[in-house]
Order: sequence, then C-alpha cells, then structure tokens
Amino acid sequence: MIYLDNAATTKVMPEAADGVIAGMTESFGNPSSMHKLGVNAERLVSFSQRKLLSALGDSSGRIIFTSGATESNNTAIFGLAEIYGRRKKRVVTTSVEHPSVAKAFERLAEMGYEVATVHPNEQGEITEDMLVKAVDSNTCLISAMLVNNETGYILPIDKAFPKIKKLYPDCMTHCDCVQGFEKLHVSVKKLGCDALSLSGHKIYAPKGIGALYLKSGVRIKPLMLGGGQQNALRSGTEPVPLIYGMGRAVEALDPTIDERLAHVREINAYARNALAQIGAVVLSSPKASPYILSIAVPEIKSETVLHHLEASQIYVSSGSACSKGKKSGVLAEFKVSEKYIDSVIRLSFSYENNKEDIDLLAAKLKDGMDSLAKIK
Repeated sequence: MIYLDNAATTKVMPEAADGVIAGMTESFGNPSSMHKLGVNAERLVSFSQRKLLSALGDSSGRIIFTSGATESNNTAIFGLAEIYGRRKKRVVTTSVEHPSVAKAFERLAEMGYEVATVHPNEQGEITEDMLVKAVDSNTCLISAMLVNNETGYILPIDKAFPKIKKLYPDCMTHCDCVQGFEKLHVSVKKLGCDALSLSGHKIYAPKGIGALYLKSGVRIKPLMLGGGQQNALRSGTEPVPLIYGMGRAVEALDPTIDERLAHVREINAYARNALAQIGAVVLSSPKASPYILSIAVPEIKSETVLHHLEASQIYVSSGSACSKGKKSGVLAEFKVSEKYIDSVIRLSFSYENNKEDIDLLAAKLKDGMDSLAKIK
C-alpha cells in the first residue's frame, strides 16, 4: 500500500496509540473526580496541554481540547467575535479558507457583521500587504490559515499578523494551523496569534480530538455549556484517551520536525520531476509546503484517476476530503486554469513515503493517462 493522502488524515503513530490505550485502561478515571484515578487522568490532560504549549512556543498560553479543528475554528471565531465585536462589527478572512472557517464567517454575516474577504491576486498569491490593508480600526477579528489544505500555499501570517497587532492591538488574530503544526516550525509568538486551531488526526494522533490555543489574557465566549470543564471554556467530560494520544504524538514529533521536513522536501522535489516527465501538470508553487503537492492529469477526471490508482493500492485525494468530492472553489481562487480544475489530484506526504512510492505512482499514473477515458 502507498498512502499519499496525509492531508486528509494520518495513520495513528505507535506512541499515540499507546497513549490512547493507557488512557482507556490505566488512568481511566473522570479527570473531574477527586480520587486517585481522577487525579491520574487529570495529569494526562495536563501533560498534553504542556506538550502542545511547548511545541507552540508559549508556556503561558492556554490549551482547550475540542472534538477537532472544526470545533476549534468555530469556537475561536464565534467566541472571539462575541467578546471583541460588541462595538466593532467588522471581521476579515480570506477566500481560500477551510469550510469550517468560511461557513462560520457566512454565519457572522447573517448575524450582522461586515465581512471583508481577501482574495488572491492575479498571480494566485495573498501578500502580507493585502492582509494588513484589509484590517481597519473597526475590525474586531481576522482569521487566516497558515497552510492551505488543497495546494500547500503558505500564507504570510508571520509577517502580516504582527503588523496588524501593532497597528490595531484590539483586533484579534486567529490562525487555522492544521496543515502546518508539527510539519513546519510554528511559533505563536512569531505568528502573532491570539488564537490558533489544531487537529489531532493530521499529526498521527486519533480522530475526534483537536485543540484551540489561546494567548494569555485573551477571552472567548464558550460554545459548549455544561459542567464547567476546562475552565468553563469547553464543558463536557474530557476524552482523556484521545487527549493523551495527541499529547504523546506531539511529544514524539516535535524533536524531529527538521529531519522530517528535509525528507519530505526531497520526496516532493523528486515527485515534481517524475510527474512532470510523464505529462502531469504541477500546480503547487515551489514555495508551498512540501507536504502537499497538487497536480493535474490533463483531460481525465480526478475521480477516475483516484479509482485507477486505488486499484493498485495507491491512495490519493481528488481534492479536500472535507468537501466530499465537490468541485473546488479554492483552486479557482488560486487562479488554477479552468481546464485543470476537474483533473486535480492532491498528493500529501508523510515521513514514511519514499522515492520508490513516487516511482510506482508515476508508472501507474502514466498507464492511466494512456488508457483512461478523456473528458469531452
């Protein structure tokens, strides 16, 4: 099997799986309980919070565990807007965000907020200046992703957000960092983030767990109400096995970011060359995250290519897995030619992939280009 769909989800790593088992069978108490089993469970939660804060470079911040990045994004956007948007009713985002951000901003518009959307320029880029100029003195929130999940494009958050905070200190900054965390070096201080969303299953931890980072002093209105867990910011009994699995994954991954990044860069460069030689069109910028490579297979539908490769146990994506195969509007925003949009395949790598995987991918892809039905 060759798995090249790591931007959709990752295989749970042994350290994370061990953590889940320990949380289910050893420290299985309710972390709100006062007895020893409850205290032990709370220690696993605290361990995981510390590991995430350390990886993000801010030991003074707060971590709220959620059911995943969709909940983290919604909690940040609505929670920050409700607190900081009482007098300032303007918010800013981009046109290339994940649906969990895009749809949240649509809801804010329905609630009476003025939504300003930054679109890529004619070169398919969003610049630092474009983000900064979109914010004004009446803006209470800007939300923009670090790495785009379809193309790997890296937005200049590290340059734009600090400038925005300097110009407009009361404007809250939120970053969806799902495709960047534990792949690239992520420092919330360098990014200038007040809030940042994370996902467990994109970093070799289980599905069903995510996290929201909040800078010290930043307030949000909670979405989940109930027993007051997690300082009343996200009520509900904490899923300790999943939380500890995520903490163990971060503990294992964080020291190896540079090593894994160098390996994936080599695989990405090798894939760009091999696929171009067979006639595939490379769409991702050379400056994009090396973990994601979007290509087009001219004149053949993405889904047709996907199932052709699947027959050889090669697993890729025909776009964002979050969109269930729907035609991508994000690719058009990045100025991908209309003639390629129906033919886009997303490859997303992990540290387990190698050049032999790419060789077999290229060979099977070439077979398909010679034999599969063309788009009419």
